[in-house]
Parts: sequence; C-alpha cells; structure tokens
Amino acid sequence: MITKRIIPCLDVRDGRVVKGVNFEGLHDVSSPIELAKYYSAAGADELVFYDITASAEGRRLFTDILTKTAQNVFIPLTVGGGINTLSDFERVLSSGADKVSVNSGAIKNPSLIYEAAKRYGDQCVVLSADVKRVDGVFRVFAKGGRENTGMEAIEWIRRCVSMGAGEIVVNSIDTDGVKGGFDLEMLAAVCDAVNVPVIASGGAGCIEDFITLFHSLPGVDAGLAASIFHFGEVRISDLKEKMAEANIFARR
Repeated sequence: MITKRIIPCLDVRDGRVVKGVNFEGLHDVSSPIELAKYYSAAGADELVFYDITASAEGRRLFTDILTKTAQNVFIPLTVGGGINTLSDFERVLSSGADKVSVNSGAIKNPSLIYEAAKRYGDQCVVLSADVKRVDGVFRVFAKGGRENTGMEAIEWIRRCVSMGAGEIVVNSIDTDGVKGGFDLEMLAAVCDAVNVPVIASGGAGCIEDFITLFHSLPGVDAGLAASIFHFGEVRISDLKEKMAEANIFARR
C-alpha cells in the first residue's frame, strides 16, 4: 500500500514562525520549538523548517534555534534556508536535521546538489522549487520568491533530479496562503517529469483540498501546509481520518 505523508511547514524569520500570502505580508505565528513539539505529538509524518530570509539576507541559517527545535522533534526533519555549500549541509545535519533543502544555493551553484548527494546520499538532498507562472510559463524564483531567475521550472527540476536530488518540494507562489487548493496543474507537470517523491506545497485551505490532491494526482507523495495547521483550522488527526475514509492512507 502506498502511503501519503502530511507535513507541516515552519517558515522561520528571526527565530519565530511566520506566515503570509503569496510569500508576502508575513505575520508572527509562534515559537518553532513549541510548534515542533506540538506537531511531533499530533501525528505529523515529517516536519519542514525553513529559515525564509537567510538567502535574501545573505547569511547562514540560524543553527541555535534549529538545534533546539530538532531536540523536540521525533519525526523526520527537513531544514532549508541559506544552504550554499557542503559545509552548510554538514552544519545543518549536525544540528539535528535528517534532510537538507536547497533552493537559491542550487540556483547559484547547481553542482552543490551533485556534491551533496555524493557525500550524504540522494535521500538527504531535497530540492525546494519556488515556482510562479510568468506569461503562462512556470518560472523558478530565488531568494524566498523575491527574484525571478528566468529559468523554466520543469526543466530545472528535471535537471536537479538527474544530479541527485532525491525529493522535490514544489512551492506554488501563485497559490501560497490563498487557501483555494493545491496547484494541480503545476504538480501534474512535475510528477510527469521526475520519478522521485514530489511534495505539494501552497494552497491548502481545508481537508478536502488534500483529498482532491491525492485522488487527482496519485503520483504526489505528500501534502505540505502551514497556516491551516498553525491556526487550528485543520487538525492532522481529523485530516488523516477523512483521508482513510476516502481510501487514502497516511504513514502513521
């Protein structure tokens, strides 16, 4: 039986979890440490921790808050933000991460994916792709969605998988925080292009959005969301119960 993963996302700025809409208008939510404790106990299959301004501010990810967060998580933890070198991989993994997410760092230096996969294994390297439609074309954005790279997204994702990215997080900027459902068109294009796990991010507004995602796109491995979990709009236990009723089964 192929099981699906439900993954809350902690977007962290200045040591606090924040959330916005279309990657803008960020508002304070909570402590990442407290949220990590909560989600670890609430049935989340994995957890993602993004230091969302590290790349834009040209600094390294804050490892002190990450270390404290990791100490309170007993499920797989993926960490990203300001990952530009193999030493960044080493530092984040040493702080308690299980997988490392790269975005802007890979755009600047695509060989980083190959080098990291060679040293740590494909399963450790996660490509996080921030994608937005520009004149009807899927384009890759860098620096937390602030900078249009001009690259076509599907070809970029395919290239990164060929270099060793073992998992893809597809962040749809168009649907981020809007709560109108996942970007099924974008996700379908990615699933058709690669044969590694694909995580859908951006757009979840209710339980039915996850049901629609997994029924419409069986190739999607996981659904990632933030605000609906942070603000208690959807409880993970309720979500998994409804998924099971729809013959969609989660990890635990």
